[in-house]
Amino acid sequence: MLYHIRHLTRFRYSAPVSESVMEVRMQPRSDGHQRLHSFQMTTIPRTTIFNYRDILGNAVHHFTVPGRHKLLTVTSEALVEVVEPPPITTLDDDAWCTLDALVASGEQWDLLQPSHFAHPSDLLHAFAEEIGLQRGSDPLTTLCWLNTQIYDAFEYAPGSTHVHSPIDDALRDRRGVCQDFAHIMIALTRTLGIPCRYVSGYLFHRAEDHDRSEADATHAWVEALLPGVGWIGFDPTNNLIAGSRHIRVAIGRDYADVPPSRGVYKGQATSELDVAVRVALVETPAEPMDETPPEWRALERAFIEEAQAQQAHMQQ
Repeated sequence: MLYHIRHLTRFRYSAPVSESVMEVRMQPRSDGHQRLHSFQMTTIPRTTIFNYRDILGNAVHHFTVPGRHKLLTVTSEALVEVVEPPPITTLDDDAWCTLDALVASGEQWDLLQPSHFAHPSDLLHAFAEEIGLQRGSDPLTTLCWLNTQIYDAFEYAPGSTHVHSPIDDALRDRRGVCQDFAHIMIALTRTLGIPCRYVSGYLFHRAEDHDRSEADATHAWVEALLPGVGWIGFDPTNNLIAGSRHIRVAIGRDYADVPPSRGVYKGQATSELDVAVRVALVETPAEPMDETPPEWRALERAFIEEAQAQQAHMQQ
C-alpha cells in the first residue's frame, strides 16, 4: 500500500521570541516491510534544515530559527510504501527458552529495563495481578492476549492525558490515548522478559476498520522481539497486530526517545501546539498530490497564511 502523508505542526508563542531551536522526527523509516519513496520538510519562517540518523536508525531533522517570531510552522510531506507482513502462525514449543537465551546475551538490555515513561509502579503491579499476567504457552500467544486485555480495560479518550503524563494517570482513570496504552504494554511486556520498544508513526484509517484512534493525529504502538520471527508490532489502542496500515516513523525505549518535535526558545512567552495529519492512499508515486479534500486545503492554507502574516509583521 502506498501512502501520501502530510503532517502540519504549528507553534504559537504568547509573545515574540528571539530564537527557536527544534528537533523533529517525522520522516518515515525505510526498512523491513516499509520503503520511503520521498520526504521533504519546510518551515515558516524559512530556515536551513539539517538531518542525521540516531543510534536506532531514526531520521532526525533539526534547525534553528533566528530572529523575532511569534509563530513557527513545520510542514512535512512523505510518500511511503508498506507491504503487509507475512502472517505469524505459531512459534516453536521451546520459544520461551530460545527467547531467554537471546535475552541472556545482553544485546537487548536497554529494551528490557524500565524507561522514562514505561516503568513499574504500584498501579501497574495491581493491573498485572488483576488480569493475571504471566507467561502463556508461547510469547506470541501471550502478547496477543495482553494486547486484547489492555484494549478491553481502557477507554480511548483524547484529552484525558497529555504527552508527559505518567502511566499511573491512565491506570488510575482507566482511560487515555495511544501513547499511554503503548507505555503500559511496554512496561508489562518487559516484566515477562520480552524485549519491547515504542513505535511512533501513523495509522491509515478506513471506515470499515472501526479504529478507536483519531485519523488526524500521529499514532503509537509497540514492537516486541519474538524468537525466530523478529520484531512484531502490537497496537493495544485498536487491538491489532501491526500491518500494512501502520506506518513507522521512529523507534525508541518510549515516547521520551522519539517525540515528533522537541525544542527550546528564547523569550518570556508560553507556547501552544497545534497538529494536523492526513494519510491518503495513492495508486502510484506519480499520482497527483493535489487531489486533497477542500477542508484539508483550507486548513493547510490557514496554517501557512497565518505564519506568513506573522513573519511579515515581525519584519516591520
